[in-house]
Amino acid sequence: MAAADVRAELDSQLLQLLEDLEELEAKHVALNARVEEGWFSLSKARYAMGAKAVGSLQYASRMEPQVCVYTNEAQNGLQEFRVVRASTQAPEDVGPREAALRRRKGLSRIPEPESSAPQDPLNWFGILVPHSLRQAQVSFRECLQLAADMASLQVHIDWGRNQVRGLQKKLRQLELEAA
Repeated sequence: MAAADVRAELDSQLLQLLEDLEELEAKHVALNARVEEGWFSLSKARYAMGAKAVGSLQYASRMEPQVCVYTNEAQNGLQEFRVVRASTQAPEDVGPREAALRRRKGLSRIPEPESSAPQDPLNWFGILVPHSLRQAQVSFRECLQLAADMASLQVHIDWGRNQVRGLQKKLRQLELEAA
């Protein structure tokens, strides 16, 4: 590879790296805005319902996650992070609940297992919760998605930095050989 080709590749990698850094900064600003909005909405809800009505004492005794974060390999070998709602089932989870046959007629009834869909945490604070509490929940959910996007972008940036370093070493070698 000629030095001119390496320089052109280095320039394109540097431009891509700077674009990724700019996108990361924009997502960071958006994340900070969403977190601030979420806490402000939460404080509005505390003001509307009372300070003791919105707190850790109202949490369920047994909490279940609303979302899960999964990682997978992209086509270029980099990790990507995805936020998936916990209530969605994988295709292999859908189907009959039992592998054995059940007796259709009989005296004993088999109790249905509880639904695996997690309950909305807003119900811990009552049935009619203020709109500001719902806004806080939406803001924090958006924060989770932004955080996953930022993590994926950070992996891509680290990969880009390594590519730039490798191209810089290759360019130095070519320049030393030419001299």
